[in-house]
Amino acid sequence: MTPSKIVNRIALSSALAAALLATPTLAEATTLRIAHVWPGGSLIDRELFQAWAESVEAASDGRLEVEVYPSQTLAKSDKTYESAVNGVADIGASAQGYNAGRFPLTQVVELPGVSASSRQGSCILQSLYEEGHFETEYSDSRPLFMFTTGPGYLHTRERLIETPQDLEGLRLRRPTPVVGDMFTRLGAQAVGMPAPEVFTAMQRGVVDGLSFNWEGMKTFRLNELASYHTEVPLYDLSLFATMSQRTYDGLPEDLQQVIDDHSGMEWSLRAAAVYDELIRQGRQDAEAAGHEFLVIENALDHPDWAPVLQETIDRYLEETGSQAGEIYESAMALQNDCPA
Repeated sequence: MTPSKIVNRIALSSALAAALLATPTLAEATTLRIAHVWPGGSLIDRELFQAWAESVEAASDGRLEVEVYPSQTLAKSDKTYESAVNGVADIGASAQGYNAGRFPLTQVVELPGVSASSRQGSCILQSLYEEGHFETEYSDSRPLFMFTTGPGYLHTRERLIETPQDLEGLRLRRPTPVVGDMFTRLGAQAVGMPAPEVFTAMQRGVVDGLSFNWEGMKTFRLNELASYHTEVPLYDLSLFATMSQRTYDGLPEDLQQVIDDHSGMEWSLRAAAVYDELIRQGRQDAEAAGHEFLVIENALDHPDWAPVLQETIDRYLEETGSQAGEIYESAMALQNDCPA
């Protein structure tokens, strides 16, 4: 090799090295952090959020890495939405009801009788959002998908609740302010607290019972403490998974498309499938433990419970305004398109 060829090869190698140092490698990945409130290792953590993370990583060829922070480890339940807005988390998942007064139109779907399963409630909720009924409530973030827990019932430690009057004097964990108002009107003491704190509260006697869906009874081990179950559908809790708009905007278009492909109705129904399976398991666990049940059929027509439930619906719609009434009508109309 002549001296001139050696010099040229050295120069070419130096230029290539400089270029490689100056240009970010394609192997570099963007890390997304998910903050959610469900226990680590729970079915919701594994089959929904871990599954979402793995699917996103695969679809992005590893250019997106997703870290999941369960059990309120990155953000408390009532701060999870805000954590996604301000970028503490890139994605936050929790319940709208933990943010009192912030999502009044969304929470119309929580009213008694709107849905009979997580699948139905999630379909109705996601459909209403995609139709633009309450998108302004999420103008500061980028919702990925929404879902619901399925109907919430009454669960108590010491005796079965047969009529609304049986609630008088009891201390009950309320899942939402709407249900809390119902409890108060019936003479009970409504106690507000995030779901992960309920087990300890019941164990210590801070509350005598609670209103919860069967998924929550299993996920948070509450069947170990409550042996009496009155299946009257008091509510259906709405839930969200939303992304920091700033994080989304900072992604290249092809990775934004990956996020878009992991949003919307498909993932809403995937979340619902996990919930409905847990609902089945939660009730099955209580049956296997020999617990006592009272099932209230057609609650909105029941002579004891219908007046209480209807008053709850009417009060919420009146206090929230005419737009809430329109959303309620749309939600009820969607029941045919969103079977349970």
